[in-house]
Amino acid sequence: MTLALYGHPFSSYTWKALIALYANGTPFAFRVVGEGSPEHDAFVANAGPGGKFPVLRDGDTTVFEATSIIEYLHRNHPGPAPLIPADPDAAIRTRMWDRVFDLHIMDPMQEIVLDHIRNPGNPDPAVRERIEARLDRAYRWIEAWLETYPQAGQISLVECAAAPSLFYADWVHPVPADCPRLQAFRAHLLALPPVARCVEEARPYRHYFPLGAPDRD
Repeated sequence: MTLALYGHPFSSYTWKALIALYANGTPFAFRVVGEGSPEHDAFVANAGPGGKFPVLRDGDTTVFEATSIIEYLHRNHPGPAPLIPADPDAAIRTRMWDRVFDLHIMDPMQEIVLDHIRNPGNPDPAVRERIEARLDRAYRWIEAWLETYPQAGQISLVECAAAPSLFYADWVHPVPADCPRLQAFRAHLLALPPVARCVEEARPYRHYFPLGAPDRD
C-alpha cells in the first residue's frame, strides 16, 4: 500500500512532514483533511488521542505527531536526505534542536493565532505581550546557536522543524533586525526546494490566516 499523509497544505505541522517526504522524493498520497472528505477527517480524529493531523499511514501502521512521522520515515523509507544523523551524539543534538523549534517557536506562534481565533477583532494584548517576549528570547537564543550550525543544502529533522515554525512565527512577530543570522537562516530555508514547494501549495489558503497574511514570502 502507498504511504498516505493526512493533513492540510496550510498547516505548519503538516509542512514539517511534507518537507521530509519531498526532500527524499518518497512516493505518497496526500489526503487533505477538512475539505469535503469525511473519511479523511474521521481517520485523523481516531488516529491519536488529540485527533490532530498530520498522520501517516503505511499499510497497517499509523503514526501521528510530525516528529514521530519523520523518525518513522528515516527508519522505514530512507532516501538521500539525512533526516536523522547516524552519529548518536549528533542525533541527540538534532532531536534537541527539533524540540527548540516546536516548543519555543511553533507553540507560542500558535498561541497568538488561537487567541485571534477565539477573540476575532479583539485579541488579548496581555497574551501578545507575553508571547512576543517568549519569541524574542527564543529568536536570540537561536541567533547565537546559528553561529555554529552549518546552513547546508541538505534537509534533516532540524530543517523540517525550523522552516514552518519560522515561516509563520515571522508573520506573527517578525524576527528582529538584531538577529541577522536568523533572518538569513529563514530565507535560506524558504529557498530550499521542498520548503518552497510547501509555500506555494499553501498560497491559496493565505486568506484564512487569522492575523492577516503579510504581502511577502
